[in-house]
Amino acid sequence: MKVVISGGTGQVGTVLDRALTGDGHDVVVLTRSPTRSPGGERQVFWDGSTLGDWAAEIDGSDVVINLAGRSVSCRYTAENLEAMMNSRVGSAQVVGDAIARAARPPRVWLQMSTATIYAHRFDAPNDEHDGLIGGTEHGVPDYWAYSVKIAQNWEAAQQQAVTPHTRKVALRSAMVMSPDRGGVFDVLSRLARFGLGGPVAGGRQYISWIHDHDFVRAILFLIEHDDLAGPVNLAAPGPLPQREFMRDLRQAWRMPFGLPATRGMAELGAFALRSDTELLLKSRRVIPGRLTAAGFTFDHPQWQPAATDLVARRRR
Repeated sequence: MKVVISGGTGQVGTVLDRALTGDGHDVVVLTRSPTRSPGGERQVFWDGSTLGDWAAEIDGSDVVINLAGRSVSCRYTAENLEAMMNSRVGSAQVVGDAIARAARPPRVWLQMSTATIYAHRFDAPNDEHDGLIGGTEHGVPDYWAYSVKIAQNWEAAQQQAVTPHTRKVALRSAMVMSPDRGGVFDVLSRLARFGLGGPVAGGRQYISWIHDHDFVRAILFLIEHDDLAGPVNLAAPGPLPQREFMRDLRQAWRMPFGLPATRGMAELGAFALRSDTELLLKSRRVIPGRLTAAGFTFDHPQWQPAATDLVARRRR
């Protein structure tokens, strides 16, 4: 099948591109900086906001996967938050425009979203049916609510696109763990290996995650199942508190200790990494309700063996 991946040169796009190309699919990556790739896929220029020649790639394709958006690995300044909003909403709108204009529209449009849309909570997990949408939690920073608004507007841009012949799925993805350099697993592994991967602010906050192989398998599952549309959580069924998550990661790297960090220390660390504490402190307790109900089974449902696998692949 022909798969168009817009914004496909980041960590998640690289994982998908590699897997789909390896399976023999015709993959086209839409990117601001196209290069010649030895992997077999084609890269085509787009700016992420306006229609152009790239739209011809969508016409006649089977699947469109839109991953475009300003990286969240940055300081959450007003300027960066606005860039996150505009890049996500704008790219979803222009992809919708291209699909609407296509003479032969794709049969499915998978639109990246985020598990951050759910509320910061400890008491119960969030699935697509009973999960609490965030934005009104007591005692959390105001900009956490803006992150939820970004996610809501991101999904709304897809929902509002007039694409009657194309099924639409919003991918409420947790952190995708792959051994590639520069990804979230790489960053967390560096902390663990240097003995800095202890509990942060007590470590009660939940971390939701998904192994890269299961992420790819879930994408293929969603492509094949015409009865699945709307929001779908892409997260392993075993979210766990941050202190346990990092303990298992340290054990996988054979690091015997991890220094704890207070909230203030986390703020300093995030500043040094040019990131933000929401990524460390928000409790994302998300489970894959619709996927499992539809019959999808995870190869890596629990974090400890998943971490061991990822570390072994990284060592190789």
